[in-house]
Amino acid sequence: MMRKVSLLVVGGLLGAGVVVGIGQGERFIAGKAIAAATDTYRQLNLFGDVFERIRSDYVEQPDDSKLVESAINGMLTSLDPHSSYMSPKSFKDMQVQTRGEFGGLGIEVTMEEGLVKVVAPIDDTPAARAGVRAGDIITQLDGEQVQGLSLNQAVDKMRGPVNSPITLTIKRDGAAEPLQIKIVRDTIRIKSVRSREEGGDIGYLRITQFNEQTYDGLRDQIEKITKDIPSDKLKGFVLDLRNNPGGLLDQAISVSDAFLERGEIVSTRGRNADESQRYNARSGDLIKGKPVVILINGGSASASEIVAGALQDHKRATLVGTRSFGKGSVQTIIPLGQNGAIRLTTARYYTPSGRSIQAKGIDPDIEVLQDTPEDLKGKDDTKGEASLKGHLKNPNDGNAADEKTGSQAYVPPEAKDDKALNYAFDLLRGAKTNAAYPPNPKAAVPN
Repeated sequence: MMRKVSLLVVGGLLGAGVVVGIGQGERFIAGKAIAAATDTYRQLNLFGDVFERIRSDYVEQPDDSKLVESAINGMLTSLDPHSSYMSPKSFKDMQVQTRGEFGGLGIEVTMEEGLVKVVAPIDDTPAARAGVRAGDIITQLDGEQVQGLSLNQAVDKMRGPVNSPITLTIKRDGAAEPLQIKIVRDTIRIKSVRSREEGGDIGYLRITQFNEQTYDGLRDQIEKITKDIPSDKLKGFVLDLRNNPGGLLDQAISVSDAFLERGEIVSTRGRNADESQRYNARSGDLIKGKPVVILINGGSASASEIVAGALQDHKRATLVGTRSFGKGSVQTIIPLGQNGAIRLTTARYYTPSGRSIQAKGIDPDIEVLQDTPEDLKGKDDTKGEASLKGHLKNPNDGNAADEKTGSQAYVPPEAKDDKALNYAFDLLRGAKTNAAYPPNPKAAVPN
């Protein structure tokens, strides 16, 4: 005889049209769910009461929209350090950053004594072609004084539609009068990958962030190096991920895939088992099996840790430097129409061997510490994920005593003083030997 099943349709709490099946033996669970719903509505009523009391009694007239925005952000930031609310402007800025291109001038700037100072013009951009120089001080934008604006406000004014003009008033050392430079905005692409040849036998690749341009930039730079250095002379590559804060998951997967022929790159696991996903490499190693040394440090986080972890587990690369940051979670950006978006932690990620690096980081195969200047000693370490208030625990052990925090993140400005970089060069050239190099493919995770 078929067991009778009653249905309870819960609208609003679970969403209109969601049907929850309740049979014999399940009524108690339903009762608990209804009680929980009642308690939730009671808490929402409490929020409404507090909101109205602030509006009516606070010493100054509050901004209702800011109150609601702060309440939403407080709710999200209470979950973990990486969940947050993004206002429409913040959401737009984030999209520009991850896209890696925008309409603008092509200059790196900083704020100095209330004025915008040019750090450097980016090669082959409108600013460089117009003659903007490093060290220039921008005092006016289209006749409007820069002093009094924040750096972000000034940058927003310099960005704009492609082909639109802007006039910069510039104070330059050695010039008797301020310069008026008219520039027409163009599409500016953030170059997240830089490369150079080292001694005619090593390719150096530096990834500063993972945006939509990263894999294409990496592929182009590898093609350039392999074209310029004959295969019989090319000893290998150094992939520098130091102080790379991360970025897009799909780009981390593509960058890892660039060096792998097969095997898992990373897996993500959400709250429910059916939300788990695995990402695998496709055949085709862009550097055709040449050796790789990866540089990491305390500032290497998130997407850069995915790349380092994948190539380490597959014994495709040797990691040199200091322990990475330890951010082993994935955030999903959920748009809210005209109201911005929320950044919500939706999963943890795991390296091919099944390890979570959350609040622990990735230990290099060879630790190399830099010589830190006296004025930076004690200040050059990052605290790491484990030091962030409310961070997720590592699911592999959950023991706070096993968490690791604090790792050197200093990179010397001059290559000759960079001990980790030069150690990598010596490994590739055979001037130094270490049991971790070359890595042993037989010790790799099963493919």
